[in-house]
Amino acid sequence: MADLYFKQLLVGRDIGRGDPIASQMQNFVYLIGDRTAGECVVVDPAWAVDDIVDLVEDEGMKLVGALATHYHPDHVGGTMYGLTVEGLPRLMERAPCKVHAHKLEVAGIRKVTGLDESDFVKHDSGDKVKVGDIEIDLLHTPGHTPGSLCFRLKSAIVAGDTLFLQGCGRVDLPGGDPEEMYHTLTQRLSTLPADTVLYPGHAYGGEFAEMGEVRRTNQYLSIPDLATWMKHMG
Repeated sequence: MADLYFKQLLVGRDIGRGDPIASQMQNFVYLIGDRTAGECVVVDPAWAVDDIVDLVEDEGMKLVGALATHYHPDHVGGTMYGLTVEGLPRLMERAPCKVHAHKLEVAGIRKVTGLDESDFVKHDSGDKVKVGDIEIDLLHTPGHTPGSLCFRLKSAIVAGDTLFLQGCGRVDLPGGDPEEMYHTLTQRLSTLPADTVLYPGHAYGGEFAEMGEVRRTNQYLSIPDLATWMKHMG
């Protein structure tokens, strides 16, 4: 039977220690894999890639892929607000592997990272990525960006910037779509069982919680209709 390997790493605390900007951003990086097979993938490798790879190697695991929730540089590397964030290009140097992303997001990731087309595996919603005997379901959750993905395990979901414990991803950046975000939150993610554990892309409001609790406490999930949502989102 597969033995799940799962780590939530807070940038500035668990990796990238001492980086004040990284600490301020409160990004999470995730490792998901199969301990029995000794293989894992990394979700949104950014800020401190050497720390990530060193940790994987120290635990006797092999990094066999990267999963990208979306194209923003604080999740995949690149330049933002005059700051250069280490990410996928450094990962390709330390641990070359395929990058799994939604087909609508690959162009954006390539633009900010400079990676080649051949570095990617393009996905549709409903695709699966298998690591050892661990299956990861890919859910297309547009709104924050056109090709935003969430990654679901049986009892957990890694949500990137789609949904935080408090709030959701911004929709006023390039590629953001407030109407799509509303549909994502009220339809695409509405069927997740209450005991599914949400692991967000940033520590906004906390590090993880069951969806039942998030639905009770996150005001963005209590807006009654699209018209009210559009007004709320400006």
